[in-house]
Amino acid sequence: MHKKRILIVDDSVVVRRSLANALARDPDLEIVGSASSGRIALLKIPLLHPDVVTLDVEMPEMDGLETLAQIRKLYPELAVIMLSDPTDRGVVATLDALTLGAKDYVTKPDTPTNASDVFQVLGDELATKIALCCPVTARQPSSTPLVRGSAEGTSLRTAVTCAFPRVDVLVIAVSTGGPNALMNLIPRFPADFPVPILIVQHMPPVFTKLLAERLAAKCKIHVAEGSLHQTILPGSAWIAPGDFHMVVEMDNGSVRIRTNGDPPENFCRPSADVLFRSVAQVYGARVLAVVMTGMGRDGLGGCEKIHAAGGQVIVQDESSSVVWGMPGLIVKAGIADQILPLGELGREIVDRVWRHRRETRTLVDDCQIPSAKRN
Repeated sequence: MHKKRILIVDDSVVVRRSLANALARDPDLEIVGSASSGRIALLKIPLLHPDVVTLDVEMPEMDGLETLAQIRKLYPELAVIMLSDPTDRGVVATLDALTLGAKDYVTKPDTPTNASDVFQVLGDELATKIALCCPVTARQPSSTPLVRGSAEGTSLRTAVTCAFPRVDVLVIAVSTGGPNALMNLIPRFPADFPVPILIVQHMPPVFTKLLAERLAAKCKIHVAEGSLHQTILPGSAWIAPGDFHMVVEMDNGSVRIRTNGDPPENFCRPSADVLFRSVAQVYGARVLAVVMTGMGRDGLGGCEKIHAAGGQVIVQDESSSVVWGMPGLIVKAGIADQILPLGELGREIVDRVWRHRRETRTLVDDCQIPSAKRN
């Protein structure tokens, strides 16, 4: 079996050596070289032919973002995983890198040391992400879209309701590759988007707040990090805050956000399953769930609840996903109503949200008695 070839790029010799030792313990990985700067890395890539580059954010001469931009230009298919510093500046740079096309990131220890156990944990996390971002087997073609139909022999109004159920809330789950996917999707929604949007993106604190700010600057709708007691409103999106679960509850006729520090689910906090279960309980069949690129199984249990309640579930296809773990499990479970490339998700979501409203309006108009014929 072909081992994945890794090039480690970091200005710290301690980090380079420690990461190389940690990753070398994985039999599926081969460390083909290291570089102390982005400039040197760009010289080594055509010589070493790596499958994955681990790239430090902060480096002299040519920093991680500049290096990433050149890699994307020269080697668009080469997987890059960022090594993020646990600082505000590092968080900003890492989010920029994800937007520029980095596959994923890991956070380095606060103070780099030569402690083998610290770097082994980091190496294990990095090895897992390398395996997911750079699979050995080729991706399969996207599956044919699936659409649940309606039963025949029902009234026109009932048939419309069955085929195009009303959507009163949109929920989105996303992980690896998520920031870039969200930057592609959310700006497609119009300012008059008629339902609230709730998003779980697997990220630590600070990252989620910054992501919300970035999206808000690009979108026609309001975007913010979810906060305790916030009333959710149409035309607004809330991202679950890092290290907190986000749920919704009915409160005196309004739906409000609740956050909590309950134990992680699926190794995640925030967890999509936690949010999706609460949404299914509050909204029943009037939920549209979207599961996008990401590793793991978070979102599967919540989508099962939404599906059982009569709600709709659509997922991103494999070819446009960085990792087809989360959406792939939804498809395997047989509860995906439709499978679409990232570029088509926005149009389909808007159509599903507006479809019932348009159809209902048409039915009401058709049923009106013309004023001249009254009495």
